[in-house]
Amino acid sequence: MDFQEWIETAGRAVDAAGVIAVVVGAVLATLFALTRLVRRQGEVYGKYRRFLGRSILLGLELLVAADIIRTVAVTPTLESVGVLACIVLIRTFLSWSLELEITGRWPWQKADDDTESSSASSRAQHG
Repeated sequence: MDFQEWIETAGRAVDAAGVIAVVVGAVLATLFALTRLVRRQGEVYGKYRRFLGRSILLGLELLVAADIIRTVAVTPTLESVGVLACIVLIRTFLSWSLELEITGRWPWQKADDDTESSSASSRAQHG
């Protein structure tokens, strides 16, 4: 097996892992939601959406990684890099949209909020 075949195989494996992450996440999210419904536990829908959204985000990240592996490792052409850039932009937009749906904040807002909350808690402890 030469290098190019090995890279193509690695790309397919990461692609498969991305699809598996989405499918397994969807199945588990549904099973957990059904369990919560049967037990009449609260906030079933919100927890279901967060679990499912995180599974989709993980799958998207793996699919982007597979595209990068295949495009960059194999002799890149201007066309293949352009197609990769479009794919990455679309998937990044989808990831950000899912993050906004799951948490109610954009990904870059988390660091600010986490920093403020940790600063506030340390002030409360020391103040």
